[in-house]
Amino acid sequence: MLKVRVIPTLLWKSIGLVKGIGFDSWRRVGTALPAVKVYNTRDVDELILLDITATAEGRPPDIEIVAELASECFVPFTVGGGISDVTTVRKLLRAGADKIVINSAAYRLPELVTEVALRFGSQCIVASIDVRCHEGRYECFALSGREATGRAPEEWAQQLENYGAGEILLTRVEFDGMMSGYDVELIRRVSDSVTIPVIASGGAGHYAHMYAALTDGRASAVAAASMFHFTEQTPVEAKAYLAARGIPVRDSKASQTKT
Repeated sequence: MLKVRVIPTLLWKSIGLVKGIGFDSWRRVGTALPAVKVYNTRDVDELILLDITATAEGRPPDIEIVAELASECFVPFTVGGGISDVTTVRKLLRAGADKIVINSAAYRLPELVTEVALRFGSQCIVASIDVRCHEGRYECFALSGREATGRAPEEWAQQLENYGAGEILLTRVEFDGMMSGYDVELIRRVSDSVTIPVIASGGAGHYAHMYAALTDGRASAVAAASMFHFTEQTPVEAKAYLAARGIPVRDSKASQTKT
């Protein structure tokens, strides 16, 4: 089994970093640059930054902000929000992003996923899938969880893999910010439908939730925001918890310096 990743998620709005519940009720939780600097010292495996209003406002991500954050980020840095063309992807990668996230644009322009994969490699494209339980079944939603697409997440994940996506970022919208656990059934369904890594997102409240997503859900990585913003829990403790239960994790800087 490949080593799993523990990934903090930073949600960016014009006022700074925010966190909400179910993609709503946003409240400010700080500014981005100090958060990036803190996570550099906390043995995170990657960082994800999502501009949650860029698509709704019809604008691309702020390249200058991404460049500023990337210059201080010493782990793989994934950026999403408002990406709808290859030119924006190129600018983000040149600004220092290691991967980009595409969500809403993929429904309208699935060929964009393929073009990005061909030009820059599948390893740099993360396809984001936001899922709600709608009319008794799982359904993919676009525009930050507001627009129903009629697509089943397993089938859409398979299509995204075929288009060239290198990873799936999977979020259960109603669970987001609740800290009551991931939707393990959803994670398992999507993980079993594709061969590319699935990052579980939406609902983590403590380390046991991550363990469940990785074992019962068969995810390849776990992402969390509220858990790290609003509790004393840390990524390095998360990895220690998982390692103690037989989950292969990446070595922490602390362990690498021990004699």
